Amino acid sequence: MAVFDPDELSFELGIWLAGLDSFLKQGDQTFSDKNRPTEATGDWSRECRLTRAALLNASKLTFRLRKAVAGPIPTEGDIAVNGYSTSELDDFALVLRDTIVLNESVIGAAKSLNFADWRAWSSILSEKLDASPVYHKLIRGTRHGGANFLPTKLKELMTQGSIPFADEVDLQMILPQFGTILGTLGIVGKMLRNDEPLKPSLIIFARVYELTNDLITHMNNRLSRYPNEEAAMFDSLDGASYTASLELRKVFSQELTGLVGIRPVPSVFARVETAYELLSDSFRQILAGFARVVDSDILPAEVFPNFQTKLEQSLLLRQNLWKSLKAVQAAEQEPDKTHLEAVGVELREFLERTISFIFHKDRETFERFSEEIFATGEKKDIVPILHRFGAYIETLLAQVNMRTVLAEYPFDPSAK
Repeated sequence: MAVFDPDELSFELGIWLAGLDSFLKQGDQTFSDKNRPTEATGDWSRECRLTRAALLNASKLTFRLRKAVAGPIPTEGDIAVNGYSTSELDDFALVLRDTIVLNESVIGAAKSLNFADWRAWSSILSEKLDASPVYHKLIRGTRHGGANFLPTKLKELMTQGSIPFADEVDLQMILPQFGTILGTLGIVGKMLRNDEPLKPSLIIFARVYELTNDLITHMNNRLSRYPNEEAAMFDSLDGASYTASLELRKVFSQELTGLVGIRPVPSVFARVETAYELLSDSFRQILAGFARVVDSDILPAEVFPNFQTKLEQSLLLRQNLWKSLKAVQAAEQEPDKTHLEAVGVELREFLERTISFIFHKDRETFERFSEEIFATGEKKDIVPILHRFGAYIETLLAQVNMRTVLAEYPFDPSAK
């Protein structure tokens, strides 16, 4: 029988509710497809299905939280556990039930929904949720629980008191907010690991977008008033603001754009996985930078132990991509038996050792090119394939070289 932790349940439930709030406020602006029809003529039923999925998840989590709060042994009276009582969770479960019924009615009323339908539904849902005290309590809990998702080493550094008081205050305000964002992304990571439907993760990403934008604004305001631009704290804040802005733009303008309208499951998985990995890695790198404000000698791997594994994997991936690229280019110039056999050796080694180190979307493309090369025997047919494959590997190599974990390890082709 599964045993659920009330703190974890209340955080995840609060994030789904906060994500709904962010998604309803932003509409489809955060994930809009440039080729989508105008608001007046577009179909908004897909967004309504996303709110339904979020409400169903919230209902499931509310049931589990209620069960965890009640405990295995019935007690007299209504005793609050972890800040929640069974009676208020029962009331909130009824609110969710009513909104789910309404949501299904909206979806079933017509084959397609226009923007006016979506706007009316958004307004009704927001009002019904906003009227519940538990709804607000759960969302507040996500803001206060961010420190739980910070690495232990970073929290230990913060207790040393070895930095100026003003810097310590800044970190005490900023770090828990990054912790909340990492905890929020952790829900997406769990969905990926458990092979759950991934389109509803857009609700979670909507919250990540809002939290990160708010944090960037806060850091920029602090930078504008910072007294010493030569200080380590100024550099860390400046770098954090720039990195967060860059990664946010990259993820939400490329990977998640138009995702709500994509049907193939592998394509959805590939985009969500890439968005999750890019944001998670960049935010961990930012936190490692803040750790160096307290201890200039600390290494990222000491703050996040999995950094060392990712670094080693990325270095090996970059090296093997470079070797594959050189072999492909040589075979393209001179497609004789020796060069083609060398390509085969490099590709087989890559497929066996390092294919798992690249994102899902790139994995399929690399495997498809490899299969074409292995299946083609005529020189006149294989040269165009090698040319396209070489161009693809160059692009992939550039993307790998941009990984945050490789920021301090510049690529030197002459050393390979």
